[in-house]
Amino acid sequence: MSARELLAEHRPSILVTTLATTFGVALVGATRVLDQTLRADPVAGDSATVGQMLGVVAVVVIGIALYVGAVVTANTFATIVAGRTSTIALMRLLGSSSRQQRRAVAGEGLVVGLVGAALGAVLGSVLVVVEVAVLVGRGTLPDLPYSVVSATTLAPAVVVVATTLAAAWVGSRKVLAVTPLQAIGTAQESPAHEAPRRVLRTVVSAALVVAGGALLAAGVVTGLADATGVVVAFLGGVVSFTGVVVGAHLVMPLALRGVGRLAGGGAVARLAAENAVRHPERSTRATVGIVIGVTLVSTLAVALGTLRAFIESMTAADPEYFAELDALFSTTLLVVTALVGFSALIAAVGLVNDVSLSVLQRRRELGLLRTLGATARQVRLMVLLEAAQMTVAAVLLGLLLGVVYGWAGAQSLLGSAAGELVVPQVPVGLVVALVVAAAALALVSSAVPARRATSVPPVVATAVA
Repeated sequence: MSARELLAEHRPSILVTTLATTFGVALVGATRVLDQTLRADPVAGDSATVGQMLGVVAVVVIGIALYVGAVVTANTFATIVAGRTSTIALMRLLGSSSRQQRRAVAGEGLVVGLVGAALGAVLGSVLVVVEVAVLVGRGTLPDLPYSVVSATTLAPAVVVVATTLAAAWVGSRKVLAVTPLQAIGTAQESPAHEAPRRVLRTVVSAALVVAGGALLAAGVVTGLADATGVVVAFLGGVVSFTGVVVGAHLVMPLALRGVGRLAGGGAVARLAAENAVRHPERSTRATVGIVIGVTLVSTLAVALGTLRAFIESMTAADPEYFAELDALFSTTLLVVTALVGFSALIAAVGLVNDVSLSVLQRRRELGLLRTLGATARQVRLMVLLEAAQMTVAAVLLGLLLGVVYGWAGAQSLLGSAAGELVVPQVPVGLVVALVVAAAALALVSSAVPARRATSVPPVVATAVA
């Protein structure tokens, strides 16, 4: 495989690692600047509590972004390996071992991590320097000799390299299952009915969901008597959501089938619906990152919205006091959603990447459809409907999980004060933003790969192995 082809395959992965590093370096750098500002303040300088809190928040938010980035990277490499099955099998036939092939793929992950981390470290540092200069010029920050770049600031770059290498190693595990005999045919990813049953993975997923759900319920019940129930509910949310991610290969096909029925009964719509569930592993890889991102954003939005509604009911007699609290909640929601929403952006890049790779790997199949009479417009529409189906299913599932987790968190925190069950508040703006983002993401993720696929003449496309 040429260097250009390798770059084309890994360009989105480099973008993901660059975004994750940029975000991490910028956030750590901004936290460092705020800490220096607080220490220079004659009143707050003696207390290190605020600085420590900022550090904890930065670590948590960066951890979320890195987690999503690692999931996206692992899924990307799994998709790449699935498309290289014939090539890997040929190398096995020529004497290369499966472990050698896996090390080669993991080596590509190391290169991707190093390149993305280097670019992100530079961009993140530049962003902080420019931001500080602008804020000092406006008088928002005092004119101090700020130290922006340090070993701590560059720590996210090192973590990104490590997580990318680990994700590439995890994503390349399918290499071990490729046999030399697969070089004889056009080996492709196994469809749903041929995929091996992952009994252990399914059992672990079910156990985590059940255990997490029990903890979530216990947190809600405990919260009716004591606000510390939110700790139990938080633990239940983490455990159960981990179970959902582990068992995504079971959950996502069901969601995709449900959404596919809404696409209509036309031939193109039916074909798109079947394609989306024909390879459940591939569809799951493309959508799980979006599920994670939407769940995180909607959980925070619902929890803060429910908390705001509760405080409004408690302070109805003092509108001015509530107005101040409402402004604080709006600012907090905006900042936190923007920070966590960065992980959703990384997940969106992952969806675009996986759909692009999937379509390019199916050029032979799409060429056969063209040979059988399908027009280029119909093929493009089919790819668009596939992307829309995956996007809508991921957004709906993430929104559903976010409402449940957000309500459980708010209920476990407010139950003792309210003395009853509170009603979850779903911000209308959040739903509208998710719908618009889903439509835009479906268009972006399908436009370029569909145009590339239909630009190849049918005769040439069917000759692609």
